[in-house]
Amino acid sequence: MDLNTITEVVRPRTRAELPSWQAGDAWLAGGTWLFSEPQAQLSRLIDLSELAWPPLTISDQGLCIAATCSVAALDALPCPADWIAAPLIDQCCRAFLASFKIWKTATVGGNLCMSLPAGPMISLLAALEGVCTIWRSDGSEQRIEVTDFVTGNNSNVLAPGDLLRQIDIPLPALKRRTAFRQIALTPVGRSGALLIGTSGRNGDLLLTVTGSTVKPLQLRFASMPDATLLRASIFGDIPDTSYHDDVHGKPAWRKAMTLRLAEEIRAELAGGALS
Repeated sequence: MDLNTITEVVRPRTRAELPSWQAGDAWLAGGTWLFSEPQAQLSRLIDLSELAWPPLTISDQGLCIAATCSVAALDALPCPADWIAAPLIDQCCRAFLASFKIWKTATVGGNLCMSLPAGPMISLLAALEGVCTIWRSDGSEQRIEVTDFVTGNNSNVLAPGDLLRQIDIPLPALKRRTAFRQIALTPVGRSGALLIGTSGRNGDLLLTVTGSTVKPLQLRFASMPDATLLRASIFGDIPDTSYHDDVHGKPAWRKAMTLRLAEEIRAELAGGALS
């Protein structure tokens, strides 16, 4: 869709060249949502493409994902053999309600910044214990966990003029065993619940609940819980008010699916525990 209210496009090449934020501004990365509907309130786009951030960087610390990295580039990443959590990348990319054409343009950071309950990059980055780097509009920098970055349905910690720079995935998280579950009301519908469990060599469990809740929520267990403890923890730690309510699923159904999928994940990881 043409944005006929735009009068200027700015293309900074460094952080120092980022213009002062003003009313009517918007960051432009992939633009798959930005150009999908009228944006009558906008008058200037700040194009991030010429900042030329390396999309993906593998180091001894783990994986750094630039906010402008496309979903397609992330999915194509050749991961080291000992990153046994790597299948999650493919699973979450395919949880998108989008075609391969969108993959080539949509960005990881864009999905995170949209902060929708069904955002599969949120699911992936939260489950892998990602940490966001934010360039604040006042010139400062902040690091914050993905689970704290998203604060609700279509809301996050970014203030006007703030920019998500990257998400860092720590190496230990990439070496954990994983189990993935997703469900929707229709075969190719938007996720009504998307849960991911990860477990280390000590048999612990980190359960990440997304899709069914308005923001990503995590339950941590020092050792693999039994079914009763897991169920009680979900009832006790996830308030009924946290379950999302829209045409893709009512809260009662999302809660029931959360309980069901969580138990499937627990059973899978408990059954495949490393000795």
